[in-house]
Amino acid sequence: MAAPPLGHLVLTHLLVALFGMGSWAAINGIWVELPVVVKDLPEGWSLPSYLSVLVALGNLGLLVVTLWRRLAPGKGERAPIQVVQALSVVGTALLAPLWWHVTTVAGQVHSVAFLALAFVLALACCASNVTFLPFLSHLPPTFLRSFFSGQGLSALLPCVLALVQGVGRLECPPAPTNGTPGPPHDFPERFPASTFFGTLTALLVISAAAFQGLLLLLPSPPSVPAGGPGPGLRVGTPGAEEEEEEEASPLQESPSQVASSTPSPDLAAHRLLSARGACLLGLLAITNALTNGVLPAVQSYSCLPYGRLAYHLAVVLGSAANPLACFLAMGVLCRSLAGLGSLSLLGMLFGAYLMTLAVLSPCPPLVGTAAGVVLVVVSWVLCLGVFSYVKVAASSLLHGGGQPALLAAGVAIQVGSLLGAVAMFPPTSIYHVFQSGKDCVDLCSS
Repeated sequence: MAAPPLGHLVLTHLLVALFGMGSWAAINGIWVELPVVVKDLPEGWSLPSYLSVLVALGNLGLLVVTLWRRLAPGKGERAPIQVVQALSVVGTALLAPLWWHVTTVAGQVHSVAFLALAFVLALACCASNVTFLPFLSHLPPTFLRSFFSGQGLSALLPCVLALVQGVGRLECPPAPTNGTPGPPHDFPERFPASTFFGTLTALLVISAAAFQGLLLLLPSPPSVPAGGPGPGLRVGTPGAEEEEEEEASPLQESPSQVASSTPSPDLAAHRLLSARGACLLGLLAITNALTNGVLPAVQSYSCLPYGRLAYHLAVVLGSAANPLACFLAMGVLCRSLAGLGSLSLLGMLFGAYLMTLAVLSPCPPLVGTAAGVVLVVVSWVLCLGVFSYVKVAASSLLHGGGQPALLAAGVAIQVGSLLGAVAMFPPTSIYHVFQSGKDCVDLCSS
């Protein structure tokens, strides 16, 4: 059958990317807006600890999705995805007028509205990994990479919006003559948090509309038996069979042809691929534990000693590295497990350097020099870029196992992220292993 028009394929890739953009945009938006909202909320700078707990509790969304699959087997992913998107849109829209409202609980004032809506958004975001990814099993692996590119935008766009807003701008006073520096001067934001959340809501509406566009554009996915395609995970091999699969597209074939084209490996190959699938899932769990749990917890400690410019560059350029790595995977995809393992070790090397800087904060090496700024920013960009590439490549290889494999990938991503966040909570919030510096104060002069 003739290939679809190029414009048709480009539109599908664009819709898939916009669909992925809505996965974690809500929670990422709350995180980058914390420097603004903590000024008016009673919890102050303990608010990040509350938010970390709420995001961890958001993993209850996994249980809700599991219950849905038990009660409505074979119903597909359309309804859960629409529920997740509705919760994200409504929750973020309500944040705009309600985030600053406080309520007295047990004699203490708390921002109940903000925390309750943050919990709802955490439920939706955590559930997105185990609903969005299985839906993509009906598309070729190239569209999976477009999805991860969009997921990278869910971190990049809120960061850019916060920079436009002017979050964290300050000016240090002139050097004093008596050796006692004055307080730094904070510049007001260009627009309030309500406008930020309103703009974030518009992005989520665009993402939900993109999903509806996909439902109209793509043929109905083939039905999957309640038992799935068989025991274990079927994962694509590096041979020609997988390359043929990448070129096959439901835009070119009927649903019955797509369903019948799925290969059935023999028992020996099945065992090998199951072991390969377990390794890929392990890579997904480890890389997400680092990028979504461990490293974000120490980013401020590793960057802020070099200045706020270094911190903002690391956040924005690091977020931009995610979609760039996804675009690279579209052209050059590593199918070797050893290659992905080597890339993971390279990412861990950069991560170890960043962790060392955080431990040595507020006086890490090369502080106060341009070389230090360049090294920390480049390390963040390369670390996040390498790990993003590994995540996309591992998920693309798991795509050969169909919906069960991508569901397992979503669970691995979420479990890894949870374990990383839990592991970093004691050293950051209980034992205070990492020490922060002070704005406009040089703590490292001998």
